[in-house]
Amino acid sequence: MPRSASGAGIMVPTHTKRLKPPHVDGVDVTFRNDNILLIIYNRPKQMNSITHTMNWQLQQLFDWFDAEPTLRVAVITGTGTKAFCCGSDLKEIEQARNAKLESDDLKKSQPYLHEHPRSGFGGSSRRRGKKPVLVAVNGLALGGGFEIVLNSDIAIASPTARFGLPEARVGVYAYGGGLPRLVHAVGMQRATEIALTCRQVPAEEALGIGLIAGISKTPESVLEETLAKAKEIANISPDGTIVTRAGLREAWETGSIERAFQVTHEQLYDKLIASDNCAEGLEAFRTKRQPKWKDSKL
Repeated sequence: MPRSASGAGIMVPTHTKRLKPPHVDGVDVTFRNDNILLIIYNRPKQMNSITHTMNWQLQQLFDWFDAEPTLRVAVITGTGTKAFCCGSDLKEIEQARNAKLESDDLKKSQPYLHEHPRSGFGGSSRRRGKKPVLVAVNGLALGGGFEIVLNSDIAIASPTARFGLPEARVGVYAYGGGLPRLVHAVGMQRATEIALTCRQVPAEEALGIGLIAGISKTPESVLEETLAKAKEIANISPDGTIVTRAGLREAWETGSIERAFQVTHEQLYDKLIASDNCAEGLEAFRTKRQPKWKDSKL
């Protein structure tokens, strides 16, 4: 793993000019192949759980990622082989509840203690964004961790990974946007069975019902296999990636297939056709050479 070069948990390559990413507690931020952002949850003793403060910091990181033109794809994983992310830090939630942190004054001064940011748990469980986020599920993905997987663009899991929503068992519910996404992914019957039994879904079953895109050859290779997939995406037109993903996301979130197409086409087609990368892609195809992509301006 690359070492940090400019502060704890953050490595900025000296050969690439970009602004320093926002700090996130308990998260290592590195870069691969200049165009790939690697986000590593690094709280193995806490099963890579995410605190309320981290939720808001991660949203800032993903906003920065979308705005940074040199970056094209992000990959999320967790430290170790036991857990990808096991959701919220339940000890923090219990402490907050026991301390009666429900006064109006405290809600106004510290809203992050009481709600997720607009992009959801971990800054990504409800994120739409404009660039793809892949997840390398290296172990347990429970609660909010599973919700992050459900909203990812591509999920590749370790053979030992397991997925589940245990919230109802401890008297809460999954409020990171995962319930409707689970229904959308596997249907009402399967989603209900998974959510109300609170059972853990093994990787093979998750692949079979469409919750993930693939399973790595070994537990140790899940990150490198996911990074290889990210590199494939980073090597194509960044403009084409953004617009294609927008069309897929619109279809995911819109009831009407035709309306999903119309929204994407009306908002982005003219910009795509007028872009330097479109001209470069067509010219490279005509002259039978590899295209030289520029950073996206979409």
